[in-house]
Amino acid sequence: MRVLHVAVEIFPLVKTGGLADVVAALPVALAARGLDVRVLLPGLPAVLNGLADLKPVIRLGPAFGAAVVTLRIGHLPDSGLSAYVIDAPFLYQRDGNPYLGPDGRDWRDNHRRFALLGWIAAHLAAGELDQDWQPDVVHAHDWHAGLVPAYIAQNPALTTATVFTIHNLAFRGLFPLDYHGDLGLLISGQDRSAIEFHGQLSFMKAALVHAKRVNTVSPSYAREICTAEFGWGLDGLLRDRGRELSGILNGVDYSVWDPTTDRALPETYTAADLGGKKACKLKLQTELGFTHRGKGPLFAVVGRLTSQKGMVLVLSVLPALLAAGGQLVVIGSGEADIEAGFRTAAAAHPHAVFAHLAYDDALAHRIIAAADVLLVPSHFEPCGLTQLYALRYGTLPLVRRVGGLADTVIDATPENLRAGTANGFVFGDAGSHALTACIAEACALFRDAPAWLEVQKRGMAQDFSWGDSAARYEALYRSI
Repeated sequence: MRVLHVAVEIFPLVKTGGLADVVAALPVALAARGLDVRVLLPGLPAVLNGLADLKPVIRLGPAFGAAVVTLRIGHLPDSGLSAYVIDAPFLYQRDGNPYLGPDGRDWRDNHRRFALLGWIAAHLAAGELDQDWQPDVVHAHDWHAGLVPAYIAQNPALTTATVFTIHNLAFRGLFPLDYHGDLGLLISGQDRSAIEFHGQLSFMKAALVHAKRVNTVSPSYAREICTAEFGWGLDGLLRDRGRELSGILNGVDYSVWDPTTDRALPETYTAADLGGKKACKLKLQTELGFTHRGKGPLFAVVGRLTSQKGMVLVLSVLPALLAAGGQLVVIGSGEADIEAGFRTAAAAHPHAVFAHLAYDDALAHRIIAAADVLLVPSHFEPCGLTQLYALRYGTLPLVRRVGGLADTVIDATPENLRAGTANGFVFGDAGSHALTACIAEACALFRDAPAWLEVQKRGMAQDFSWGDSAARYEALYRSI
């Protein structure tokens, strides 16, 4: 079976979030199962510079505002898998991240930049661009690739199976409706209702309507997005898809995230000998000017600093966390007011709070290894990967009971501790009282060293590798 994955991000070349980790790892896991897998990416500077053995496949004329578009093929740097790249300098050779300019605003032609991604995928599916390879399944990831199923569905001769994965429904790919003229899509009558969302054009809705199967990144999130609370106005459409909607939990690439081999750590360690973890904590505390022995755990936040991730909630409970003897290390970037809040807290408590307001992958590894508790109090969370990384590193996740967090973290209640199932801390209500109480429970367990060690070792022994998830994706492909 030949499978083409279509996405904007892929680790280690381009990463703004967990999507990049998934797109890097899932195709490799599928290839290990014997599938013939390739990836299609836009020609962002880091992609063109990072692929090996790039060579042209076909040169196309003007498309989507670009005078020249060249489809190239090369190999991904870590896995060696084949990857197509759309070399269109006018659309992709820019500063900033894949979606935003240096000023932090969306590129005004994002609709054309990502429509080209879908258009090229559809022509690859039709066998019109590469005479030597044609996919049986095209798997599109998130709204940026949302027009892939739409373009394929508009060709009645194509029998290519399409799968669309929702990585975060909150980002629906919305543009002015009159932009449809730039995209070459039919938009009258029934066709219009398939891509129109409250008077706007939605790449996400186009995918949800046209894909043969819709999937998301955890079973709980698949249920949640069918409700008004988490559906972002698309819950009715998702309920209509019924059995064509499913959830498959993301996995972890343990070749990247493993404390026994992680080169970013000052000292590696195993579940049998956690001395290296203690060394990682002491070294980080020394570098940050923290006291080495506090009454409470070292807490960490790793990821996007947004209201969705519950960061306003973290700021509201920070006084209680510090009063309990805890310390907090933050790494990430996001909303300006939240960044400012952490900057102010770090200045007010330099011996207990540190904020690195940019993403640094090596530092993220070091922080997860050094921390005792990882805070993930998200308002909603499709899957979450950092809590899975934390488990492998013996760092107990403290999470809200939503989405993939609910599927992977089992609360350290007395009953679960006795049953030997607890691997972290879980709270329900999205309020400061519930989070403060959960932090207090974490601090209490931290003072019980034997119990804490038992929960650490249980989390480190859990296997969230991609093997099971890849098998489920293969079964999904074969079903269509």
